[in-house]
Amino acid sequence: MTNPAVVAASPDARACAFVRARRTAQPLADYPGTVPATLAEAYSVQEQAIRRWPDVIAGWKIGRINPPWVASLGTDRLAGPIFRKSVHAADSVLDMPVFVGGFGAVEGEVVLVLGRDIAPDQAKWTQEQAAAVVASAQLGIEVASSPLGSINDLGPLVTISDFGNNNGLVLGPALQVDAALAGAFDFETSVDGVVVGKANATTIPGGPVESLRALLEICCSRGLALPAGTLVSTGAVTGVHVVRAGQAATVTVDGVGTIGCRFVAAGMVDAPSAAA
Repeated sequence: MTNPAVVAASPDARACAFVRARRTAQPLADYPGTVPATLAEAYSVQEQAIRRWPDVIAGWKIGRINPPWVASLGTDRLAGPIFRKSVHAADSVLDMPVFVGGFGAVEGEVVLVLGRDIAPDQAKWTQEQAAAVVASAQLGIEVASSPLGSINDLGPLVTISDFGNNNGLVLGPALQVDAALAGAFDFETSVDGVVVGKANATTIPGGPVESLRALLEICCSRGLALPAGTLVSTGAVTGVHVVRAGQAATVTVDGVGTIGCRFVAAGMVDAPSAAA
């Protein structure tokens, strides 16, 4: 007979629980099983979930790992997938879903676009090498949302295991590539018309190019190829600002423009499969 405790703790079971919760838009009261203890375990849960998600990857979000986790994990960045159907051009004020009863946040970000295919055969990257693979850059809004309301309180390994806490990306106007890589843009984020954060993109440690460099190494360590055109959302410039369904947000970059979205309750993605 199968031991229920072993099943509950397996990456497969945890991945299925997150996929089921996302596809049915049902909140999770607690982490579904044993919290991952290592980066390898957390990314294993994420990879199992990616295999079960009914969409293809269009890009990756990079998030900060803060002390004291940096010392124990040996890195200050984490990665999560951005799926194609959740990416939208900011040619109007968009409705973007967040999980009611879960976690939701808005983040203004520099989005980099890869100009060539990247094979997972280079374990170490410099910032100069990372910069050389970028074709273009855009202003973006990452919608961070998870069915697990406590996701950001439980640490980066939990965040990794649920798609890096990503639930969508809004793409705005182009940014000059060299300036985007250096983080030479001033961001302002507002929620319901109230300014909740102002910062220059250099507040991201190492700037957006360091986030890209870290992603390239993360993907290589996982054996993941990155095709040309991959979007890389490089981190929250003004911070992670909690939002809920019914609110609206804008992100403005001086000299570039403003993009915005409304937050709506996440709905069913489709009927859960037997595997999920």
